[in-house]
Amino acid sequence: MAPSVLIVATLDTKGAEAHFVRTKLAACGVATTLVDAGTLHPPHTTPDVTREQVLAHAGTSLGELQASGERATAVRAAATGVRAVALELHARGELLGVLGLGGSAGTTIATEAMRALPIGLPKLMVSTLASGHTRGYVGDKDILMLNSVVDVLGLNRISRRVLSNAAHAMAGMVLRQVRVTEDGEAPLVAATMFGVTTPCVERAKRELEDHGVEVLVFHATGAGGQAMEALIHDGLVSGVLDITTTELADELVGGVLSAGPTRLTAAALAGIPQVVSSGALDMVNFHGLASVPETWRTRQLHVHNAHVTLMRTTVEENRRLGAELGSKVAATCGPAEILLPQRGVSALDREGAAFDNPAARHALHSAIRAHAGQIPVRELDLHINDEAFALEAARTLLRLMGIVKKTGQT
Repeated sequence: MAPSVLIVATLDTKGAEAHFVRTKLAACGVATTLVDAGTLHPPHTTPDVTREQVLAHAGTSLGELQASGERATAVRAAATGVRAVALELHARGELLGVLGLGGSAGTTIATEAMRALPIGLPKLMVSTLASGHTRGYVGDKDILMLNSVVDVLGLNRISRRVLSNAAHAMAGMVLRQVRVTEDGEAPLVAATMFGVTTPCVERAKRELEDHGVEVLVFHATGAGGQAMEALIHDGLVSGVLDITTTELADELVGGVLSAGPTRLTAAALAGIPQVVSSGALDMVNFHGLASVPETWRTRQLHVHNAHVTLMRTTVEENRRLGAELGSKVAATCGPAEILLPQRGVSALDREGAAFDNPAARHALHSAIRAHAGQIPVRELDLHINDEAFALEAARTLLRLMGIVKKTGQT
């Protein structure tokens, strides 16, 4: 079978739209495989992969689902089946990309498959939900969400334009593939950054690049940390400069930028070199001031702008964060070091700044040292955004990766 774009839709309700998109892709010279994820009524257009085949991949049948009458069960089964179909096609080298159409059910089904596929493979979801909170659908993958504007229910002057754009965008992605890494290219390092640690990461990035290292910087906003952990898990990363571990604070306290409980575990499991610091663990993130829980309104808050409010972590929270960070790095099976900035962990945590709190820093760093096991922990008399700290972090990682310093470098 020739490589093709997988079009995913419930063809009992989105048949006309799926056929329209398929026609547009064909006009661009892109082959397609149409998969039917519907379970209710007969399809309105003929699929290449039938609903019966989809559900067989999920270990069930159309008769069983229709007998149960449970829509949620049918959606889960369809999502599982489409995911299996997509992975099977990808494993055979027959998948160019995935394009989904739908409302809540269709988006759930198609993005389940998209999240299972590697970064770089084109993924586009035309959805009625694309203008809202999409993290649950996108996860840590490069999924393009396109707002359908009108419901995906028939063709009209709006839907034709949106669906045409979707088809042409997918055609552009699959026909203009960019060459990515190959054997022998520069080692890849993942680094974490927040606005309040930007000077540190920018300077460290330049130092790493001066040594022939390619650096991917992830914004530590929850999704960023998840994406980095996924890339490490997939074996694409040679080293980690985890300067900004702030997502641990959101997970512990209940902020909006948590990367989940597995943050700071992939590098340890993979055994790749890592340098870890305590960047931005002085803060928990919320949206506007009104999003801060009422019980915390009396805590130390910093209104960054109308959409971002930061809450200072307490001494006790820092003690718990330090224990978690130290324990997770201690579990590594590879080379690692922890570097701690005595004079502050973010732009807001320095002498005279809004979140300056020496007692909290001491609790944080003491707990890290106490739980780091055999991992070297160095506390430097520097602020995290000092150039000297950034250079020490970068050069430590280069040493752990076995990359020799440039001649004449001190």
